[in-house]
Amino acid sequence: MTSYVERETALSFSFDEKALLDRVAEAVLDSENCPYEAVVNLLLTDGAGIREYNRNYRSIDSETDVLSFPNLEFGTPGDFSGVEEREADCFDPDSGELVLGDIILNAARVKEQAAEYGHSERREFAFLLAHSLYHLCGYDHMEPEEASVMEKKQETVLQALSITRE
Repeated sequence: MTSYVERETALSFSFDEKALLDRVAEAVLDSENCPYEAVVNLLLTDGAGIREYNRNYRSIDSETDVLSFPNLEFGTPGDFSGVEEREADCFDPDSGELVLGDIILNAARVKEQAAEYGHSERREFAFLLAHSLYHLCGYDHMEPEEASVMEKKQETVLQALSITRE
């Protein structure tokens, strides 16, 4: 697992963001039986920054907590079969790792939501990472059934990592 963290905000956390990203990403990919070493990119920004990305890439002019930009299209969520057929589009030519996609996280919203929900910033950060990583694996939550599956997967992986609502 390789991850890259970039920062467009001065906001910081009391934990190692990259280490937490690596733990959550490895747990999600293990839970999905991903047969490849993977790469994930994380950008930490603020409310204005994520609003701009949301407007530019999704034509939605509002702030949000997290955005996910999958590099792969899945016929079935979490089904990595057939990925090698699209090798040129999916794998880093230098490392051979599967390029899973990009996550943009609103650091200000992490802090706000942690306070609102009464748990730690670390837990909120990990929750949003898990949520985004499942999006990068092809999951969505537009329909109630999809949302139920995704929510259960997120909670299961966070419980396995002992990242609970303290």
